[in-house]
Amino acid sequence: MSKRCELTGKSPLKGHNVSHSNNKTKRKFLPNLKKVSFKSDILKKNIRLNVTNSALRTVDFKGGLDKFLKKAKNKNLSKKAKKIKISIIARA
Repeated sequence: MSKRCELTGKSPLKGHNVSHSNNKTKRKFLPNLKKVSFKSDILKKNIRLNVTNSALRTVDFKGGLDKFLKKAKNKNLSKKAKKIKISIIARA
């Protein structure tokens, strides 16, 4: 399973743990991913995606998965999300 958001493209970042004595050790900052089932009104089916918590909040704010994907840029979307976007635009 990829540690990448399928809607926003957020992926792990690299950085350091810094101790009190200023020793630096490598670490990863992982995105807050969740497996979520979205209901598509246009396609009339549930779609399961691996998304970050912030993307989930954005989808709710925009008014659902269909409206979010219509306005989303293709460079941020995963292959699965791009296919869903194409099918939504074709039906609408």
